[in-house]
Amino acid sequence: MKIFKRAITCVFLSIVLLFAGLFIWHPYLTRVLWYRTPNATTYKAFPQETINKSDSAFHFSRISKMRNDLDALKVRDGDKKLTSFSDYFEQGRLNAFIVIRNDTVLYEKYRIGYSDSTLTTIFSGAKSMVSIMLGQALAAGKIRSLNDRVTAYLPELKSNPAFENITLKHLLEMKSGLDFQDALGGVVKAFFSDEAKYYYTHDMKAELMKVKLVNKPGTVWKYKSIDPIVLGWVLEKACGKSVAHNFEENIWRKIGSEHPASFGLDHPGGLANTASRFQVTAIDLAKIGRLYLHHGKYNNNQIVPADWVKQSVNIGNEKPASAKGWQKSAHHYLWWIPQEGDNGDYAAEGMLGQRLYVDPKTNTIIVQFADHGAGDYPYRKISRYLAGLPFSYP
Repeated sequence: MKIFKRAITCVFLSIVLLFAGLFIWHPYLTRVLWYRTPNATTYKAFPQETINKSDSAFHFSRISKMRNDLDALKVRDGDKKLTSFSDYFEQGRLNAFIVIRNDTVLYEKYRIGYSDSTLTTIFSGAKSMVSIMLGQALAAGKIRSLNDRVTAYLPELKSNPAFENITLKHLLEMKSGLDFQDALGGVVKAFFSDEAKYYYTHDMKAELMKVKLVNKPGTVWKYKSIDPIVLGWVLEKACGKSVAHNFEENIWRKIGSEHPASFGLDHPGGLANTASRFQVTAIDLAKIGRLYLHHGKYNNNQIVPADWVKQSVNIGNEKPASAKGWQKSAHHYLWWIPQEGDNGDYAAEGMLGQRLYVDPKTNTIIVQFADHGAGDYPYRKISRYLAGLPFSYP
């Protein structure tokens, strides 16, 4: 019996030592264990760099009596079942939903504790902000060409042969070939995933120095956070200022933002997580949509080149590498662009149901914040319904 007890004790101590060693070797795992899947407010546990608001705010108009007929509109949920939008809001634990058409708020709905000015992280919606900054940096001559190699801007990465032939365009198209393990496939896989590592690490640069190449750059598309993080680092070096300062100076203060935004950093004074830690209010995220709806202009000032906007949200004759949902959304230049049906709309999307949707056909902008979202893609139906246009699901 004593031998049995000793054996159990030894096994227990071995497990404890194994986990202790693991957490010492990879300290970010402690944060993964503590926070697990981040929610819309997890960003508060990490350092932020503030993006200051405009000196002169733009205000959308609001109709005297809000449209409440949208509550009864039948939309599809993630199970492809038709449900009222009111039920869709509850099923998806939506926190904010704003519909704007022709610069007028037609409909808005919030969960208790939320308003149009509640600062929220939009996760992968941050990637689209990187695309905007990249277009502006190209126009300003800070970046010469998308065909430039990454190491031309980040010479420190020359010590890692994985980056030798990667261009900025490879990163923009998510075809870098860099190894990246997503969080899908169960609890254990999520715990040790690169998705968790890059979200919770305190030193993204150190992790990038160790990453391996698994595909020839430009050959294989894979949705991943690592590529926009590298692009964020490139923008820092090319523009000579932090991502937050760059975004504030060249975009945010120029589009009539009413509230500060922020980028989350891996440590104080460190690298911005440009893949998943951009915090913004719903009403100001709509102004990003408005900027693109107006082909990169605000008050007749060209903030982002019109050609870049067009190039970013139109695939043209390119064969999509991705096809998500019934609308067959393709990922292009860090935006999601539906390819099915009477298209032309596009979106910035983040996990748990964060959305910025733009429909040029109806001059509509929709912003959605959620705790997990109800699935499917109701935005096109809503925009067409409010514009009095026919719509039917395929």
